[in-house]
Amino acid sequence: MAEYVRPTSVGEAVAALQAGSWTVLAGGTDLYPAHVERPLAGDLLDISAIEGLRGIAEGEAGWTIGALTTWSDLIAADLPPLFDGLKAAAREVGGVQIQNAATIAGNLVNASPAADGVPPLMSLDAEIALTGHAGERRLGLADFIAGNRKTARQAGELVTTIHVPRPAHQGTRGGFMKLGARRYLVISIAMVAATLAIEDDTVAEARVAVGACSPVARRLKALENDLVGRAADGDLGLAVTAEHLSELSPIDDVRASADYRRQAALVLVRRVLGQLGSAA
Repeated sequence: MAEYVRPTSVGEAVAALQAGSWTVLAGGTDLYPAHVERPLAGDLLDISAIEGLRGIAEGEAGWTIGALTTWSDLIAADLPPLFDGLKAAAREVGGVQIQNAATIAGNLVNASPAADGVPPLMSLDAEIALTGHAGERRLGLADFIAGNRKTARQAGELVTTIHVPRPAHQGTRGGFMKLGARRYLVISIAMVAATLAIEDDTVAEARVAVGACSPVARRLKALENDLVGRAADGDLGLAVTAEHLSELSPIDDVRASADYRRQAALVLVRRVLGQLGSAA
């Protein structure tokens, strides 16, 4: 018979993970739908009762997001415009009921190519903290997500926090857009997140990430470099070319063809950058 354990501390959870093979349960919004009409397989480690893993704290170096923080928590939090893209993505994670239960860390650990939280967190240069028997280690989000439904989390580790560094430039703001087959409650065909720092009406720094167009969301480093020094206005998106998206590897599936995804991503990148440029 499958075992169910609900630890109340990170130490208890890590000890359990060291001792056996567990499926970690937080919000359950990915796990339960995947087991409709069939029983849950294996042992469950429910971390939802661990104190201190929920909430967003600001420090001198940046912000710390607890692993059990929900999307509704994020939407309601008092955060600077840097987080506008992540908040926009939060509103796209299912309906309000899902947002109330689903955790930000769960979205990352699930590692879907279409996970709404990944591109905006990449554009925020986020790091993932994992706690195991040997202590804590941190990985950049691009290193943490290793592929479709694959992460660098080891069997005895628990994701405990997400760290967003304070940007070098004040006034940095974020943006996010996604395209699906309908307006709400839909898996992305393509999505784009960006953060833009403006100084003296020009781009001082840019980060742009595209999701649902590769096994793992990707930063567009060449585009980021080309944007620096350009005028920050509504025409900023015109600087984006198809070549800037050449490293993407979209697939054909029931939602869209690879060619459509690539064209959609190009349009979304241009729109997000134009929106952020206009806001400056």
